[in-house]
Amino acid sequence: MKRGGIRERPKSQESIMQTAAMKKMSDWIDIGTLDEIPRQGARVVKSADGDIAVFRTLDDEVFALRDRCPHKGGPLSQGIVHGNKVACPLHDWKIHLDTGMAVAPDEGCAARFPVRVDNGRVYLSLVPEMGVPGA
Repeated sequence: MKRGGIRERPKSQESIMQTAAMKKMSDWIDIGTLDEIPRQGARVVKSADGDIAVFRTLDDEVFALRDRCPHKGGPLSQGIVHGNKVACPLHDWKIHLDTGMAVAPDEGCAARFPVRVDNGRVYLSLVPEMGVPGA
């Protein structure tokens, strides 16, 4: 392809991979330290597509779900965390933090978001995991 009379080289596979990796890294935002999320509680991150609840378990595991119960839209961030589940404050639906799925016999799913902890800092991707109902 020519640009301004200069012939451009086609992009190498490595160059394409580096661009994809940079884009992926730019999807992550620093939301603070792990200590800023209460144990057995949550912190809300505002996004253009809706609030995201970032949960911390008693064992310091961190999970992120759309802050909307699949039942009636209750704020999951205001629910009680027990083990790896959160109880919706409106109707006591239990939602698995690791999958976003409602505990049977209830049915439904809250979108999951990738989250990671690195050197005590919590990073959140604003892009929901693909293939997840409710994303």
